[in-house]
Amino acid sequence: MASPVAETTLRGSGMRAVIEPDRWADGSYTLVVDGTPQSHVDLDDPSRLFFEYVQRIGHVIDEWGEPGQPMTALHLGAGALTLPRYIEATRPGSRQQVVELDEELVAFVREHLPLPRRAGIRVRYGDARAVLDRLPAALHGAVDLVVVDVFSGARIPAHVTSLEFYSAVARFVAPGGIVAVNIADGPGLAFARGQAATLGMVFDDVAALAETGILKGRRFGNVVLIASPSALPLEWMPRLMARGPHPATVTSGRELEHWIAGAPVVTDATAVRSPAPSTSLFTRRD
Repeated sequence: MASPVAETTLRGSGMRAVIEPDRWADGSYTLVVDGTPQSHVDLDDPSRLFFEYVQRIGHVIDEWGEPGQPMTALHLGAGALTLPRYIEATRPGSRQQVVELDEELVAFVREHLPLPRRAGIRVRYGDARAVLDRLPAALHGAVDLVVVDVFSGARIPAHVTSLEFYSAVARFVAPGGIVAVNIADGPGLAFARGQAATLGMVFDDVAALAETGILKGRRFGNVVLIASPSALPLEWMPRLMARGPHPATVTSGRELEHWIAGAPVVTDATAVRSPAPSTSLFTRRD
């Protein structure tokens, strides 16, 4: 493991946050929180994305509108602000709101991995679900992209997985907008399938993107669910699959219904945290 650029213990959570240099790519860094790699940033080229699931969300961002067209984006969960940096680099002039619970973590990231000057990125602090009620009314129905990437350590809190939560998110999504949700799950994918079923109760169209073995429920990993209040363009699906990372699977329509396999819709009354990964999942060897 490379020597940390910086490290701190977050007073609110007691978790240890570390910024490590990427030994294989100059100018790139990984944010690790409580032993879990949470973000990767290339300061020299923010349009380069490293983590598999982040690349998949990046491809969805690329498909929206015309290349380079500014967008309005809402990010629930900050990490090292990888996707806000990506949007700023690939769609200059975009308006972005970021919601993050841990103000100390964002301050730590911005000190050691500074944002570009004059970037149109505003950070608001507080619980993601609670802050939705405090966002400007002008954002209702006006957000082109909502990214839901809320984690406490390596697990997704229960209160940001329910029908009631996604209904609150839906208030902000523009008619042709997209919601991208990062889901971490293990073999069988019961949690991810429940999230897809729940999104399907709120939005008109849903698709799942993942590495093929993960989407088949063979091992723990990330599934990206995308949803929209209107039909997702059919031409997106083969293009998203072709862009990788490979091996890639994009599931929608009837295939997605079969994949959900009758998983129950999640409500506030039934919501649970995402499953914990194996303690060896993030073990790295030099």
